[in-house]
Amino acid sequence: MLPIRFLLAALLALIAFAAPAMAAERAIIILDGSGSMWAQINGEARISIARKTLDKVLAGVPDDLELGLMAYGHREKGDCNDIELLVPPAAGSAEAIGKAAALVSPKGKTPISAAVKLAAEELKYTEDKATVILITDGLETCEADPCALASELEKEGIDFTTHVVGFGLTDEEGRQVACLAENTGGKYIAAGDEETLTKALRETVAEVAEPVAPEPAPVEQAEAEFNLVPEVVLAEGDTGIDGDADIVWDIHKANADGSEGEYVATDYGPHYKARLEPGDYLVRSSIGYAHVVMPVTIAAGEVAKPFFVLNAGQLIVRPLPSEGAEPDGSAAVFTEFPNGESTTSYGETKLWVPAGGTKVTVTLGSGVASDTIPVKAGETVSKDIVVGVGVAAVNAFYIEGMKVEDNNLFQEVLEAKKNIEGKRKSVTYAYGPDAQFALPPGDYVLSSTVGGTALETPFTVATGERTEVEALLGAGVVAISAPGFDKVEVFGAGKDIQGNRKSFTYGFGGELQTTLAAGDYVIVASPSEGTDKEKTISVTAGERLEVTVE
Repeated sequence: MLPIRFLLAALLALIAFAAPAMAAERAIIILDGSGSMWAQINGEARISIARKTLDKVLAGVPDDLELGLMAYGHREKGDCNDIELLVPPAAGSAEAIGKAAALVSPKGKTPISAAVKLAAEELKYTEDKATVILITDGLETCEADPCALASELEKEGIDFTTHVVGFGLTDEEGRQVACLAENTGGKYIAAGDEETLTKALRETVAEVAEPVAPEPAPVEQAEAEFNLVPEVVLAEGDTGIDGDADIVWDIHKANADGSEGEYVATDYGPHYKARLEPGDYLVRSSIGYAHVVMPVTIAAGEVAKPFFVLNAGQLIVRPLPSEGAEPDGSAAVFTEFPNGESTTSYGETKLWVPAGGTKVTVTLGSGVASDTIPVKAGETVSKDIVVGVGVAAVNAFYIEGMKVEDNNLFQEVLEAKKNIEGKRKSVTYAYGPDAQFALPPGDYVLSSTVGGTALETPFTVATGERTEVEALLGAGVVAISAPGFDKVEVFGAGKDIQGNRKSFTYGFGGELQTTLAAGDYVIVASPSEGTDKEKTISVTAGERLEVTVE
């Protein structure tokens, strides 16, 4: 994908050159504090990346921009009302927002709609212009309709806008939350790593600060000419770049030793022109991940016309689960460019890259495929990378036809082959029913564990095929009540040769509900002081047994 433009940098450049009065705007950033923010990207938790990114982006906002911070899901598990305004919107709040974000510890649900509504009300959206910037890595989990809410806020608000940054969302998930932005005239931006999250936040925060139109320039000043007129091409021998190519120009002053000095401006487009004070500059021209930096001297009364050859081409990567399949939007595409830079995107990916070999690694579930793709300057290369995986759709059943719906169900895929110690290597896992795993072809074992029941089920995956894996537990559910006892433990009824019973599960507080394979068991209830009580039970597959130990 093309990199998101640094609109915030452009805003700062306008301040530096035109120095217009800025309209004070008010906005609240909503940070996702749900439990899924502990998921990792390149070995780092999403919440950690989000904290760093906020610090980086907010360090450059105008002092009079009134920003606040709200978070949800950071204090309680399973609570749809866990929403807190951490920093009220105020000018110069960047440092306070950074400190508050550092204390957000994800653990709960994702009440997107309620949070956006509260932020809008805090900003008095029915009376004043208001903007909400939502950073989320998940979908609404609190039985609300974000799309309907957005339409309501747009209708009732004076000038209300929501921008949504989807952090690590698939294309399909992104479409489900994009309506929050689309229905209020905002932007939805997908981000998959620290770099793209930084660019997304820069763009959305920059949208909040809009310069007041300056007074019309006197007629006698309208004849000012440009003294920097660069030309840029993709490859040697080209005659220019037509259309609206995403060219980025970054201007810095040059230090006496030729190194990069003070930032001057950022602008966009293949036909960029500027008027600069006489002096020495470093001008950087970029398209995607291809960059060229040239020293340029602006002399009084002269026009500098530097010529930039980006030596770049376009690469289109189509990650396929199998031959003949459509690109998979959940596939992670990691690209390493000849200049040492890298990025991660998802699904079909279009990138401007430096000429040479770009190494591409695609991961889809547990499948991985890599290739080094040569791209020449000025050309477009489209490459299908076939990961070669099938899908295992797994579920556990108490008895045939009675699916386990318990979210504590732990389903782990293991390699079928054991190592020298007789152990199998873990491949991937999930909690709850209806898990789906993308796996390379081969033999596997599904380990299903719920309560005191565990079962291993062998299965085989073929490339491009879907395999239904059903673990038939032959189990029932036991609900144990032991009022007045501290601990409840369930043992097998039989004893081994040393007179010991096998422990299957236990709990504290005098209450325990668990799943057990059909058979006989002994319940042992232990008080804090005094004698244990035992009770023998028989569990029937597919049935619920309620037991009281007194």
